Amino acid sequence: MDPLDSSVSHRNESEGGDGRAPWARFSSWLECVCVVTFDLELGQAIEVWQLFGVFCFVLFLFLFVFPGCLGDTQFSFRLRQSVGRRGPWFGEDSYNRDAPITLQRELAHFCGYVYFRQVKDTSVKRGYFQKSLVLVSRLPYSHLFHTLLQIIAPEYFEKLEPCLEAVCNEIDQWPSPVPGLTLNLPVMGVVLQYAFFLQNLLPAPTVLPTIHEQDLFKCFQSVLIHLQMLWELMLLGEPVVVMAPSPTVSSETVLALVSSIAPLKYCCDHRPYFTIHDSEFREYTTRTQAPPNVILGVTNPFFVKTFQCWPHIVRLGELKMSGDLPKQVKVKKLAKLKTLDTKPGKIAFIFDCSWLQGIQRKRPSEVQSAILRRHLLELTQSFIIPLERYLASLMPLQRSVTPWKTPPQIRPFSQEEFMGTLEHAGPQLTSVLKGDWMGLYRRFFRSPNFDGWYRLRHREMTQKLECLHLEVVCDADLLGWTKDKSEVEIVDLILKLREKLMKARRQQLPVKEGVLEKLEGYIQTIIGSLPEDLQTVLHKH
Repeated sequence: MDPLDSSVSHRNESEGGDGRAPWARFSSWLECVCVVTFDLELGQAIEVWQLFGVFCFVLFLFLFVFPGCLGDTQFSFRLRQSVGRRGPWFGEDSYNRDAPITLQRELAHFCGYVYFRQVKDTSVKRGYFQKSLVLVSRLPYSHLFHTLLQIIAPEYFEKLEPCLEAVCNEIDQWPSPVPGLTLNLPVMGVVLQYAFFLQNLLPAPTVLPTIHEQDLFKCFQSVLIHLQMLWELMLLGEPVVVMAPSPTVSSETVLALVSSIAPLKYCCDHRPYFTIHDSEFREYTTRTQAPPNVILGVTNPFFVKTFQCWPHIVRLGELKMSGDLPKQVKVKKLAKLKTLDTKPGKIAFIFDCSWLQGIQRKRPSEVQSAILRRHLLELTQSFIIPLERYLASLMPLQRSVTPWKTPPQIRPFSQEEFMGTLEHAGPQLTSVLKGDWMGLYRRFFRSPNFDGWYRLRHREMTQKLECLHLEVVCDADLLGWTKDKSEVEIVDLILKLREKLMKARRQQLPVKEGVLEKLEGYIQTIIGSLPEDLQTVLHKH
């Protein structure tokens, strides 16, 4: 079947009679929904898709959605967006402005969520039913989307296309994701609600305590003794390969690793399920240069040799595909793959195992997972608080912000000056961890995670200065200032105030309520004090 054939189900761009853009709400959650099947003559082919906008995922999806596992398998993947393509969410995005940094919408990558089914079927020439239902989104809501797949995929495999189109229409009625709100998302007679409290709803909602977090204990239970080491590798953005027995284990482990340094954003690349068909395969497997800053989750035994030169390899279980496979599939069995390989001399800290006592006490998995998350959060906070404290000291004093001058500059970040603060205000004040904190900071300064953190915080501080400047401008006697000024000076003031107003609105600066309206009023009042000919010119521009 030609995946670009006009018979493929998609919504007409001319729809949207309620006044909003076609698929506007659908696209705030998903880029597209695809069903990929295995055709004996054509190979992998998109059988059906529901698509918003101009994105074409045909080449992408073929490469990731047939892991070969018998039965039902769920996993995630992540893809770099093609150069030159721009999605509907580029530019200023109010969602990203308000969302926690670990939940912000991806701008340069797509997140894929897959429900794959392979079962014996004598009615098929190949002898197996093989289909994948794939959700593609820019939102890193792995738990939410996999829960959604668990609801719709089995039903779709029974009823096929009409069922999928109805689901997409339901998603198009969902409210857009808004940080801080409780959202009720109805689909196929079930209401998904991700919040920590219930409302009186019929039918009763399925409550999701998280929309993105992994079960850390489940993901890390075979490598718990190495958890502190893994946290450090994530903090530094070191190249890591996770070799797993299935796409499910691979993708869950990679996503758990990425989340282990929250609330710090992991700013390197990560691929929950990486295959030899990935467009970055050559880039990531070349031996002519050092491995890139990326986490790769793999299942193919081929990668054991390919990545043997990488500095950090996490091996989980035996690399083999589970279940009864077609005779054409041959898998090389590998032994002794239950270890974590890292080059010596890389790790800075002595392992703190006090939190492991819960395992001996046989606490429930969800409790142990919560303890793990708290432990990792405390590690990250102990590390990041000294950086936050030093960065705050670079901010100009509020009294230095005046209405008659441009906002003062933030002092540059000095690594040596920061290191000098650690003796009296370092992480040893909040962490029992013993080790080379200064060495860890120096290596962190060379990592993409530091660059990402610093750029974000510097932008937030700059915006804070802009907001403070707007507020003091609005509190100043602007009209009184103009009384002894020339028309040229007054027009220059008006143009500068307009520029600040436009910038504030364009960047959606978090100014106090009423500030922008007050500034707009000042501008109009000052214009009104000028001669009529100047007023006419200024109103036109």
